[in-house]
Amino acid sequence: MEYEAEIVDSTRYDQLGTPATSLGEVNVDDFGAKGDGVTDDTEAFKTAWEETCSSNTAVLVVPQNKKYHVKPITFSGPCKSDSVKLKILGTIKASEDPSDYAKDRSRWLLFYNIKNFQVEGQGTIDGNGKIWWKNSCKINITQPCTNAPTAVSFVQCDNLKVYGLNVQDAQQMHVSFEESMNVQASNIMVTSSEESPNTDGIHVTRSENVQIIKTVIKTGDDCISIVNGSTNIEAIDVTCGPGHGISIGSLGKGKSEARVSNVMVNTAKLIGTTNGVRIKTWQGGSGYAENIVFQDIKMENVSNPIIIDQNYCDQETPCNEQNSAVQIRNIVYKNITGTSATKMTIIFNCSKTLPCQGIVQKDINLVYKEN
Repeated sequence: MEYEAEIVDSTRYDQLGTPATSLGEVNVDDFGAKGDGVTDDTEAFKTAWEETCSSNTAVLVVPQNKKYHVKPITFSGPCKSDSVKLKILGTIKASEDPSDYAKDRSRWLLFYNIKNFQVEGQGTIDGNGKIWWKNSCKINITQPCTNAPTAVSFVQCDNLKVYGLNVQDAQQMHVSFEESMNVQASNIMVTSSEESPNTDGIHVTRSENVQIIKTVIKTGDDCISIVNGSTNIEAIDVTCGPGHGISIGSLGKGKSEARVSNVMVNTAKLIGTTNGVRIKTWQGGSGYAENIVFQDIKMENVSNPIIIDQNYCDQETPCNEQNSAVQIRNIVYKNITGTSATKMTIIFNCSKTLPCQGIVQKDINLVYKEN
């Protein structure tokens, strides 16, 4: 049966629970953490997590008004309690020494295989990423192109809620949801320099039933990136900019297969971004990006406000013409208004081999405004 994308009102999100009481809380300070911004508090965090994860009342607290210096660390489940909570009230700051990441350059804070997990608080996660940006090949062409750590990764975390955090200056991506189901991320502030390379705000891959709600993202790359294996993804009431916009993809790089479906971006504001809402796929890939709705979006001085690019090529040398592509179909754009920084407000660069299908536009009013 062929699925047709439809325009809906997106109100499917609930309120998070009330904060836990102090009874049964585990405080990282009780395990030797100093929180002076200099002392290595990694081992204290590991021990405190082990205590929390093995406890019947599983609440781990990072106290306010302190700054904790932490090297790469994995918080692993499964845990004994039916639900686990992490309250970040202070600041967790990453080591800036690349040698500390020798075992795995891809992650800093990794939360793995934790079910019914809630992360909350008005604290800050600081990736301390300036040294990584400086050594990126996109900033310094004499450097080789290598990955830098994602600041916060949630992998195989089902029934996850992340609420109220500030995440800043990631080494590369800020927050990543991977192989996870039933995720709600709300009231999150993500910030880094407009010049910071590859610093996606929120990245979703191989995940299902993910909601991103009431979130502000200011970065040097995509505010939100949704890539292979993701389905039933909602972004609701998102403010984006600076950055590269809200992206599906890139998909199909290296002749890979990609599948993304049932994505809703509803009520968003984009300010000064280099792209607006974008779907980008490489030639030579396969699979699909389908049933995607962008609606009730306001643009302010945005370049390329609406763009589909089935010929995406993020390399110095031209990409060769290929005879396969990721199929893009059933895409709806509704009630998208504002100003464009480029004369071309809508670009559909579709594949000659496998053209876009089922593109619907309604109530689009984008005006070029010369700076």
